[in-house]
Amino acid sequence: MARLTKNRKALAAKYDTDKVYSLSEAASLVKDITFTKFDSSVDVDVRLGVDPKKADQMVRGVVTLPHGLGKAVRVLVLCTPDKEQEAKDAGADHVGLDEYIKKIEGGWTDIDVIITMPTVMAKVGRLGKVLGPRGLMPNPKSGTVTLDVAKAVTEVKAGKVDFKVDKQGIIHASIGKVSFTPEKIKENAAELIQTISKLKPSSSKGTYFQSITLSSTMSPGIQIDKTTIEGL
Repeated sequence: MARLTKNRKALAAKYDTDKVYSLSEAASLVKDITFTKFDSSVDVDVRLGVDPKKADQMVRGVVTLPHGLGKAVRVLVLCTPDKEQEAKDAGADHVGLDEYIKKIEGGWTDIDVIITMPTVMAKVGRLGKVLGPRGLMPNPKSGTVTLDVAKAVTEVKAGKVDFKVDKQGIIHASIGKVSFTPEKIKENAAELIQTISKLKPSSSKGTYFQSITLSSTMSPGIQIDKTTIEGL
């Protein structure tokens, strides 16, 4: 029989796979059952009672987390020359247009978010095959295609998260780091879940929130009792 490691023993003592926890309990527990030597991300997975194949049941939105993501977000702004200084002053890491389009066409994607303008989308659009699969394609619905590039950069740097239900009806989103206090983890998770709640499609019947799970990069998922989340 395989021996239980020290971490596995600690996990078994603290975590019950059959239990459904309150959001407050889960926010504390995820810290206790994460044993990585690096500062793991904390993620929320929400399974929804929607059919993503139907256009009127697609759930997509943005949320600005009250405590940010706990990491530096690398932002590229693809804009006209008159907007470049505005983007730089707002904190964009990379600013330009044609030279970055060529870099991306060559395979460069060392960024987390791309913000652009409606007037240059004709050029940016041809990058869809590279950016689409990586979730980097700018989209007006997420606020990354806008004339107010400075505001968009500021919001992203502050912890704005773009989320979208996948083909299996699940929304996956990072909401912080294990180094956050339980209260910050709880408040960030609640903000995301409450935002998803407000986006319930009118055509969606039955139970909207099928399950809500909190986890870190290397921890098991902690099932959350949705009735413990204020506003649901």
